[in-house]
Amino acid sequence: MYFEAELKKDKYKVDVVEGRVSWKISIQKGDAPWIHYDISKTDYKKSESYFSFLFKGVSYLVDVIGRDTEYTVFTRNSFQTVKIFNDEMLLHESLKRGGNFGGDKELKSGMPGKIIEIFVKEGDIVQANKPLLIMEAMKMENEMRSTSKVKIKEICVKQGDSVDTGAVLIKFDKI
Repeated sequence: MYFEAELKKDKYKVDVVEGRVSWKISIQKGDAPWIHYDISKTDYKKSESYFSFLFKGVSYLVDVIGRDTEYTVFTRNSFQTVKIFNDEMLLHESLKRGGNFGGDKELKSGMPGKIIEIFVKEGDIVQANKPLLIMEAMKMENEMRSTSKVKIKEICVKQGDSVDTGAVLIKFDKI
């Protein structure tokens, strides 16, 4: 299971793979290298409202309350608010911002997908809210639109390309 999280304005990528005897957990903070952990299932217990586990000889009791993207996590005598985004939530957040998942000068993919159609070419001037491309993700075709008037500087993908989360699709200059 892959998801992204935000804690105290720091962004993390998290990948959890459940094995027969343990969970393999990989975490990347920002652009730092991935860190990998192995948590044994023999050191894990779950009750109705919380779970506990041993990690590197330290006992953790964790209680999580929340819904949608925002969760309150209680562990080690403190409460933290964590925003969690799975693939579907990443896509919806990206689309709410017109697909502009990367800043003022580029359009980035909010999740893995396939480029279906590109509507612009380098040098084009595109008005706000005009379609730039269609990307298929999660069995849905999603139209990515310009959030403002821009001049297309570089198209970094072509029709049929498969892209990963965070891939730069189009670079542009705001006008």
